[in-house]
Amino acid sequence: MSSLSSSLKKVEYVLFDMDGLMIDSERIYTIATNEVLGKYGKEMTWEMKAGCMGKPEREATVHTLSFFPDISLTVDDFLRERNRVQDTLWPTVPLLPGIRKLVHHLKAHNIPMAVATSSRRRNFEKKTAHLQDVFGCFEGKVVCGDDQQYKMKGKPSPDIFLVTATTFLGRNVGSPDAVPDPENRKEREKGLVFEDAVSGMQAGKRAGMSVVWVPDPNLLKLGHHVDEVPDKFSLLWKILYLSNGACLLTRRNPWIYFHHYPISRTERDTQTE
Repeated sequence: MSSLSSSLKKVEYVLFDMDGLMIDSERIYTIATNEVLGKYGKEMTWEMKAGCMGKPEREATVHTLSFFPDISLTVDDFLRERNRVQDTLWPTVPLLPGIRKLVHHLKAHNIPMAVATSSRRRNFEKKTAHLQDVFGCFEGKVVCGDDQQYKMKGKPSPDIFLVTATTFLGRNVGSPDAVPDPENRKEREKGLVFEDAVSGMQAGKRAGMSVVWVPDPNLLKLGHHVDEVPDKFSLLWKILYLSNGACLLTRRNPWIYFHHYPISRTERDTQTE
């Protein structure tokens, strides 16, 4: 193997966002939102939707309704109507391509992993009840946006990733409200976050972790203007080594998209020579 492998970042644990990253729930959010808005002759565009992604439910709703000041609809009324529509659709939400293979691959190699989602706990359970062949692999290691016991700020604050790493993976990453010491920083650098939303990507980077950003093509068309950027690599294909030799492949085009499948040691050695 070339010296390239020695410069690759070593990953010891993985944190997943859920909506729009693991499951195609963003499509259902759009359908339900527009069904409610349609009664008023309104429609949510992708420009509006982009500002909601990754945020806690109420915060996202306030953002959406800010575009329609002429609608006499409170946040609570909007959520009540939208949840009614969503609840009928959650049992049909599918996994996004490649997620089953990736999660099963990490599980087979005993890589510590957990889910950190802004989704409410009730919604998480409705969205995943029929997808337990994947979500069961996390063995209950899930933090939701409305888990009040953690007193978290929503994304793009790093709280949810730090809380998840500490609570369920036993990583010494420190508190979201405290300045991390050198040991905390070292532990944070061992984490890999998968995210689709800009705010989620920001949260992962602010947590001091590596981030693979997997945006919806519609989101990319809009562009974004934030200080944080996902981790990029100079090669078209590059391997992120996990602690026991399992690996993931990521593709830069020009952002990081993830393309994943298990490869043998021979294939791995060939691709790093």
